[in-house]
Amino acid sequence: MADAAYFAGLDIGGTTVKAALLDATGGQVGEMVEVRSHGSEGYRATFKQLRAALDQLCENNSISFKAIAAAGIDVPAPSSQGVIWGQANLNEDWVGTNIRDEFSAEIHRPCYMTNDGNAAAYGEWLLRPGHDGPLLFVAPGTGLGGGFVLGGGNLYEGSNGLAMELGAISVPFREDDGSLPECAGKGPGSLEAWVSLVALRRRLGVELAKPENSSHPLAAIEIPIEEKAFQLRDYCEQEDPLARSIFRHQAHILGWAMGDQASELDPGLIVIGGGLAETGFRDWYIEHVRQGFEERAPSFYVRSPIPPHASTTRFDWAVGGDFAAAIGVAHKAMELA
Repeated sequence: MADAAYFAGLDIGGTTVKAALLDATGGQVGEMVEVRSHGSEGYRATFKQLRAALDQLCENNSISFKAIAAAGIDVPAPSSQGVIWGQANLNEDWVGTNIRDEFSAEIHRPCYMTNDGNAAAYGEWLLRPGHDGPLLFVAPGTGLGGGFVLGGGNLYEGSNGLAMELGAISVPFREDDGSLPECAGKGPGSLEAWVSLVALRRRLGVELAKPENSSHPLAAIEIPIEEKAFQLRDYCEQEDPLARSIFRHQAHILGWAMGDQASELDPGLIVIGGGLAETGFRDWYIEHVRQGFEERAPSFYVRSPIPPHASTTRFDWAVGGDFAAAIGVAHKAMELA
């Protein structure tokens, strides 16, 4: 394949596939591409969408498909060596299937595969050319994803490729009645049960049931709690007290959990991704994350005890948006050439 000089990255989400194309130097080629994923309809249905994304990348950039040397894919589920280990938001036929090898045979190209948290973490590291140290990535979304890149750009995936399932870690918080919130596949009291869209829905339902919130506009309208949770972000933009209290609580718990992660990993840089990175209240939110972090982490993970007492752990928002994961796996695909 002497004329092959391009590498594709395919980020498989629950509803969309996001695709990026790189040249042989690692530079991005053309615009990103986004198509429906059909992940809930089975992996073969999604393979058709992956190929459609690849074809669109080629068409947009006036190259032939044979010019793609390798592809990287990431999946929204635990995986090891190309095999999906947990269903998550996918169809059951994904579980136990070597998606990497199946897709490689489909397109007749070598493929790299990891989970979406790892892919986004690596993409975020690559998009910071002035940063060569470690990077811990955490992304509140429907669930809670995460990934860790060691100094020098080495993605840490663990012995089975299953590392950094941050949503499963336990945090010492309870509901008002003393119970532990449940989260499918993560166990009671997990971080994802507190910091995720699913957790936001639960918390909003609890708060709207309180007498003091009975006059809130979200309590008065007859729409599903899922829709109310989506509207909560707009209320937070408007500095609505109820919305602010819910997001403040979430930010505090996330910061607390990152304090424990700092004690384990000493990452130096913690990047927060997900939809919150695009909000107008993100600076307010990250300040409450810092406060939770400083409450939990030993002081030397906040500032050095040695003059001039430089910050030892800083927080930043993701810069890659929805396409960081696609960029990350596209770069990993380059290692296969």
